[in-house]
Amino acid sequence: MTSGAPRLRVLEVRRYEHDVRLRMPFRFGAVTLTGAPEVHVRARVALEGGGEAWGAAAEMLAPKWFDKDPALTNEDNYAQLRTSLALAADAYTADGAPRTAFGLFAVHHADQLAACAEHGLGPLIAGYGPALLDRAVLDALCRLHGVSFWDAVRTNLPGIAPAGLLPELAGFDIDAFLHALHPEASLHARHTVGLVDPITARDLRPGERVDDGLPQTLEEVVDAYGHVYFKLKVAGDVRADLARLGAIAAVLDRSAAPYRVTLDGNEQYADVDEVLALWRALEAAAGLGRLVASILFVEQPIARRAALERDVGPLAARRPVIIDESDGDLDAFPRARARGYTGVSSKTCKGLYKSLLNLARCAIWNREAGVPRYFMSGEDLTTQAGVSVQQDLALVSLLGLAHVERNGHHYVNGMAARPAGEQRAFLRAHPDLYVESHGAVRLRIAGGRLALGSLACPGFAVAAEPDWGAMREAV
Repeated sequence: MTSGAPRLRVLEVRRYEHDVRLRMPFRFGAVTLTGAPEVHVRARVALEGGGEAWGAAAEMLAPKWFDKDPALTNEDNYAQLRTSLALAADAYTADGAPRTAFGLFAVHHADQLAACAEHGLGPLIAGYGPALLDRAVLDALCRLHGVSFWDAVRTNLPGIAPAGLLPELAGFDIDAFLHALHPEASLHARHTVGLVDPITARDLRPGERVDDGLPQTLEEVVDAYGHVYFKLKVAGDVRADLARLGAIAAVLDRSAAPYRVTLDGNEQYADVDEVLALWRALEAAAGLGRLVASILFVEQPIARRAALERDVGPLAARRPVIIDESDGDLDAFPRARARGYTGVSSKTCKGLYKSLLNLARCAIWNREAGVPRYFMSGEDLTTQAGVSVQQDLALVSLLGLAHVERNGHHYVNGMAARPAGEQRAFLRAHPDLYVESHGAVRLRIAGGRLALGSLACPGFAVAAEPDWGAMREAV
C-alpha cells in the first residue's frame, strides 16, 4: 500500500526520563556500567483528514557505546543523545507538510546527520533521536488504525519506499517483501556474559553477592532460565580471553544439549590480525573444542575507526563477522560487505527502518549469491522491561530471527523501580511476556525462550500505559 499509505503530521513531542540502577555491574568494552537514565518519548500525531493519537517509545541513554571517547564523561554521553533527540523532535514538529511515517524519517534523515555533525556528533548518535521518534510515530499510527505493529509493517502502513534514500533498492518490490515477513511467536533469549560477570559461585568475592534471590552467576542463570544461546564478551587480551572462555565452557559443557554462542569484541581489537590471533588460540586450546564449534558469528571485534579499512576475509573464512558500532549510517552495511563482513546488528536505538532496509539488502544479496550468506542479528543495549524491550522484541520477531541478545532483565531488577500500578498494568496486558517474582514484575523466560503473542496488540507492541507522572519531564 506504499502509494496509498496515510499521511500525518507530528503535532507535539514530550520527553521523560527516569533513572535505572543495575543490580550488579555490567562491563562491556572499556566501561563498567552501574546505572543510566532511560528516556521515554511521547509523540502526538494527526492524520491528514482527521484523527489524533499519542504514541510512545523508550530507550536507555547508554554511555560509552555511541561515542567511546574516554575523555567524555557519562554525563557528556547523555547530553549527546539528548541533543540528537531534541534536534529530531524540533525537525519533526516543525514540518508542516503531511507525510507518511516513513516519509517523515526519509525527508529529515540527511538534515539530522548534518545538524548533529554541527554539534560534533557522529552518525550513530544522530540516528538515536529519529529512532525513538519513528517508533512513537508508528505506535500512534497503528493505534489510529487499530492494527498491530506486525500487521502495519506487513501491509506497509508506514509507506516504506526506500528508492529515494537508497537507489540500490530501486525496482525492488518492497510491498511484496514486507508482506512475506512472518513474526516469530517466540524467541530464544541469548544471554549476555559480561566481562566482570561471575561464572560460578567461587568467583564471587566477599560482599559481591546480590541479596535479591535472582540468579547472578552464569551457572545460576542457566539453571534458572534454561538458556541455550549465549553472547560472550571478549576483551582484546588473548591470554585473559582464553582463560575466561575456558571457565565459561566448563559450565556450558555440563549439559549434553547443544548450545550456541556468539563472540562480541566490542571494538577491543586494533585490527583483523589481532582477532585472528585470538581465533587460532581458541582452536588450539584444550577444552574449548565444543565451545568453538558452537560459535555462530563474531560481532564488531575491531575498533570502528579501523574496522572497515581492511578486508576481514581471513577471519570470515572461519566464522561470519558482523558490524555493530560501525553501523553508523545507511551506507555502512554495503561498505562492510565490501570488506568481507556478512552480517549487521538490529537495534531499535539505531532505527527500525534501518533494520528493515538492511533485511531487504540481505534478501537481494542472498538471491544474487544463490546461498543465504548475508544475515542480521538481534543485539541488545540493555533494553528495559516495558515499552523498550517490547518494541525491540516485536521488531526482531518480524525480522524472522530465531534468537536475540537480552541483558536488561539480568542486570536490572525487572520493573522493581517502577510504580506498582505500572507493573501490574504491564503484567495484565502481557501475561505471556512477564511474570511477578521476587517482589517485582520481570521478563518471563522459560526453556530459554520468550513468548511474544501478546505483542500482537493495536499499537507498536505495547498494550499498557507507563506511569508518566512518575517520571521527570524534560523541558
